[in-house]
Amino acid sequence: MVPGAAGWYFFALWLPTCVAAHGLRIHDYLYFQVLSPGDIRYIFTATPAKDFGGIFHTRYEQIHLVPAEPPEACGELSNGFFIQDQIALVERGGCSFLSKTRVVQEHGGRAVIISDNAVDNDSFYVEMIQDSTQRTVDIPALFLLGRDGYMIRRSLEQHGLPWAIISIPVNVTSIPTFELLQPPWTFWDSKDISCYRKREEPSLQGFWLESGPKEAKGRQPESCL
Repeated sequence: MVPGAAGWYFFALWLPTCVAAHGLRIHDYLYFQVLSPGDIRYIFTATPAKDFGGIFHTRYEQIHLVPAEPPEACGELSNGFFIQDQIALVERGGCSFLSKTRVVQEHGGRAVIISDNAVDNDSFYVEMIQDSTQRTVDIPALFLLGRDGYMIRRSLEQHGLPWAIISIPVNVTSIPTFELLQPPWTFWDSKDISCYRKREEPSLQGFWLESGPKEAKGRQPESCL
């Protein structure tokens, strides 16, 4: 534990994700809450890989989100020790999404969040697909908007912290809409929150999301490796 980590104030919110027997699909949105640092204590939207990776079988109320070093995570990680049993934040580019996910898995990570390398991207979600190698991976892989990834990293750098503390996945159906925390640099219409239907799921009791962030509505994801 890094000095100063003890005593941090954490709270967790539960936000909806559709978890089916075959796993999360690209048209579903998965959400996580940054608990620390406090200046980015927002709810972030991510999308799961289309045809590779696992699903979240449990909710992590407090887990480290560790920026990988080097950021593209195409090989050995210099901070791999800190990623073990945690979630890695990596950047798009340099190698396939699958390769990045395998690197994080080999370092013992429980999941990977891959942010776009276009830091001005605050609305377009990329569809992460399998590469041509026929390799497999077991941990969940999520895509994050470039602006969101940049703001998380910038906050950690400003505070001199090696990781953020997050809760994943989280659910807003049990709290008033006005209590939602969304990044101020993105727009999320409150009517989107009304588009959830509860469904049975043995481990997470997830929720089906019929619509996501307003900017993403009506857009077809870009298929990329």
